Amino acid sequence: MVHPGHGNYHGTLVNALAYHFRNDSRFDVSDPRMGLVHRIDKDTSGLLVVAKTPDAKTHLGKQFFNKTTKREYVAVVWGAPNPAAGRIEGNIGRSLRDRLQMAVFPDGDMGKHAVTHYETIEQLGYVSVVKCVLETGRTHQIRVHMKYIGHPLLNDARYGGDKILRGNTSSSYARFVANCFEICPRQALHARTLGFVHPATGKEMFFECPVPDDMTAMIERWRNLNRG
Repeated sequence: MVHPGHGNYHGTLVNALAYHFRNDSRFDVSDPRMGLVHRIDKDTSGLLVVAKTPDAKTHLGKQFFNKTTKREYVAVVWGAPNPAAGRIEGNIGRSLRDRLQMAVFPDGDMGKHAVTHYETIEQLGYVSVVKCVLETGRTHQIRVHMKYIGHPLLNDARYGGDKILRGNTSSSYARFVANCFEICPRQALHARTLGFVHPATGKEMFFECPVPDDMTAMIERWRNLNRG
């Protein structure tokens, strides 16, 4: 967990930051975000950035607000997006049916403007590996947008991806999918690339975190199935 929330008040990244900065008079101990500039969802792996000073936090925060940062994610989704690459635009806000979920409001009357660019990296029969680039940064954005176009992330329990949404009805296939979910027991989403301008030097910096073992092992299983 990145920050405290319902049922998770301790052991989060923000709790750790509060302890780390406890003797630093430059930080307001009552700040609920401390040095946190942005967040990633619980059980999403990969990169995020933490500012070590308030000035750095302000500078980096402006970059995220002005959409000048570079963020690229890798996801495994059910099905094959058609077209294979595209742009998803639809306001995202709290679901009216389930307050723990976000939802897309395409008419724009509710929620906040959100844009996701996606590109299919590898099509593996009943699933696809996709690259997602965020133009905005809304809560659960990739997860919600991919569900909106009919391709939820694999094993994303909150958005229905923890069920068999493509494939056949055989018991062997059901066991195969269950095994994939055991290998990667979370939504198949990874924040792979993060780029921003260093707040002190002005130098553009890029960081990359390889796709972790749980996702790569699951992807390899789908490759083997697709090969027949």
